[in-house]
Amino acid sequence: MKYTVSIEIARPRAEVVRLIADPAQTPKWLRGLVLHEPVDGVHGQVGTTSRVVFQTGGRRMEATETITRLEPADPRAVPSSVVVHYEREIAAKGMWQAQRDRLSEAGPGTTLWESESEFRFDGPLMRLVGLLMPGSFRKQSRQHMLDFKAFAEHGTDVGHGRA
Repeated sequence: MKYTVSIEIARPRAEVVRLIADPAQTPKWLRGLVLHEPVDGVHGQVGTTSRVVFQTGGRRMEATETITRLEPADPRAVPSSVVVHYEREIAAKGMWQAQRDRLSEAGPGTTLWESESEFRFDGPLMRLVGLLMPGSFRKQSRQHMLDFKAFAEHGTDVGHGRA
């Protein structure tokens, strides 16, 4: 399953990149995030593998995240594109996700965030979930982007319920 979601954020691209890349800010806009810790490498750098844990309602989900590409590759430059691969284990069967986020200038002081997601499902149960609920994946991606937009533009903290 593949889809793309995009949103405009009323902040300059360099500021948007800084906020997205700052691990201290992530729990404020990424709803359900419990833990995001590098296991191997340096946060935000190509090749870094991290353990990511989400809690949604009564369901806990753990993933291994690997940053596989950063454009431009120069760590001193403001990246315009980041490709992250997630390996997630849900229940007894698995799900694999690749996500490519592109941040570009949409106008003066405005950033366009485009996020392409691809999911692959292992096992009949997970394949069925992918077939029956594709809209829920897109909806969740869109909600993360809306939460980030509210955080970047207004300081809204969805992780702690504060504004």
